[in-house]
Amino acid sequence: MTSALERLDLLADPVATSVRQLDDARIGATEIDPELADTAAFCEKYGSPLELSANCVVVAGKRAGEVRYAACVILATTRADVNGVVKRRLDVRKASFAPMDDAVELTSMEYGGITPFGLPADWPVLIDQEVANAPALVVGSGVRRSKLITPGEVLTNLPNAEVLEGLGR
Repeated sequence: MTSALERLDLLADPVATSVRQLDDARIGATEIDPELADTAAFCEKYGSPLELSANCVVVAGKRAGEVRYAACVILATTRADVNGVVKRRLDVRKASFAPMDDAVELTSMEYGGITPFGLPADWPVLIDQEVANAPALVVGSGVRRSKLITPGEVLTNLPNAEVLEGLGR
């Protein structure tokens, strides 16, 4: 693992911009086989504990014809409480995972590499308390060919970050 600041070439453009702005040497980057970007495959191949991986999922809900998006960052061992915690936070009648094509287009990231770094400025980044407390986590880099390693605390410093108890179940 190398400092992500030294390997911006491994990151999607919006992720590289975010990492540069945070300027935190604790964020690491490592190159991986893009065929193994999905969490379970990555953890199995590279011997990374599933409980030290976090997934970032894009959720959408509608209110008065307006689509509201949020990113949810949860431990890989949990599932996002989309129809409870997220629905209430977005103040929508129904929330669901955003369609893959929409998530990819809106984030300018690859499917399977979406990360809390570099998301659209108007999206809330909802972070489970367990993620925020983690000493180190593997997260996406915006592309399938690499991963970021970061303390959970760094994620709480992202723009629009909100730590929510019970987001991951």
